[in-house]
Amino acid sequence: MSKLTDYPFEVRPLAEDDGGGYLVSFPDFAECISDGETVEQALENGRDALKATIATLKAKKLPIPAPNSGGVASGRFVARVPKTVHAQLAARARAEGVSLNTLVLTFIAQGLGTSGTTARAKCAG
Repeated sequence: MSKLTDYPFEVRPLAEDDGGGYLVSFPDFAECISDGETVEQALENGRDALKATIATLKAKKLPIPAPNSGGVASGRFVARVPKTVHAQLAARARAEGVSLNTLVLTFIAQGLGTSGTTARAKCAG
């Protein structure tokens, strides 16, 4: 049986727009996150969240990922982008008559299709 301390975690600062403080997440549990005003508080809250997540999985008789397994890829992730990029993507999606999700997935698939090539950013100016 794995111990809580066996599970890797990531800590990152939160932007002031997101409330500040620190966010802790666990790669083996996609939906298990917590935060705190300090790194120590975020870690303490994260351990509590991890305990609760594992207890819930056990209660529902669902599999508990092994440490360092990367968890189960849900096919869902959240990405924060600058407001200007969001606006450009939304406008492009409207112009093409597709959802923002569909447009972004298409761009990702196109980018993955160019494996072996170097992606280059274009700068206006």
